[in-house]
Amino acid sequence: ILFFHKQLSKLYPPPALILKNNITHENKHHHTSTPQSTKANNMIPETTTTTSWIPIPPDSPFPLQNLPYGIASTPNTPTPRPFTILGDTGIDLSALSHLFKTIPSFPPRAFHERTLNTFMSCDKTTRVAVRRRLTSLLTTLPSSSSPLANDAALQKRAFHPSHTLTLHLPATIGDYTDFYSSKEHATNVGIMFRGRDNALQPNYLHLPVGYHGRASSVVISDVDVRRPVGQVQRDPSDPRKGPELRPTRKLDFELEMGVFVGGPATAVGGRRLTVSRA
Repeated sequence: ILFFHKQLSKLYPPPALILKNNITHENKHHHTSTPQSTKANNMIPETTTTTSWIPIPPDSPFPLQNLPYGIASTPNTPTPRPFTILGDTGIDLSALSHLFKTIPSFPPRAFHERTLNTFMSCDKTTRVAVRRRLTSLLTTLPSSSSPLANDAALQKRAFHPSHTLTLHLPATIGDYTDFYSSKEHATNVGIMFRGRDNALQPNYLHLPVGYHGRASSVVISDVDVRRPVGQVQRDPSDPRKGPELRPTRKLDFELEMGVFVGGPATAVGGRRLTVSRA
């Protein structure tokens, strides 16, 4: 999960957004799993409860089981860089990058870049290993201690109160696909163009309708959006009065969900990308 909401306290996981389930997608061994090799896989030993040595408010949307990735900067270091968040603590991943060297397939530069594109392009096995390692560093272990937990100087460099973070767009977005997935929305639009009796096209319920969207308009939360300005007929009933340039009087707001898809890019004409491999 990537976060780029300016006010983290407002980012609570709605049911439609698979925030906590992100762990089950990338790390199916959290909480009570039985790993074959804890040391080799950077996994958490089997425990009945998984806790952190970092204080986490009980109502926090970011517990140990939901560590999101994002790009942020701090007052003292304005350079955007990868972060995660645990409770009310922002964690600078660039300061911890050396602790992920045990993962051979993980590119060290990924946590030193201004976007998450390099990290997102890693294969699923690598991303799973990184999440397991990150979780283990923040977990209270019964038989051993985290190298991060015993290093006060490293904690000082890496830990920041979440309210002091300035969030940035987490990825360079070259393009995106907009899926026309709401039956109600498609019906309303179809009525306007084709009438109520022919609102939906015959194939709408049998295939995912998708089209390219404009990636240049993707911004973080709380960024002001200007009301569009264009030519509008002065008097719809009298075309002779001509058009005028003015802000639109009507503006459509739509609630949509965006998803960043990670993993290596598939070549044109290559294998199909199934949900299990995504």
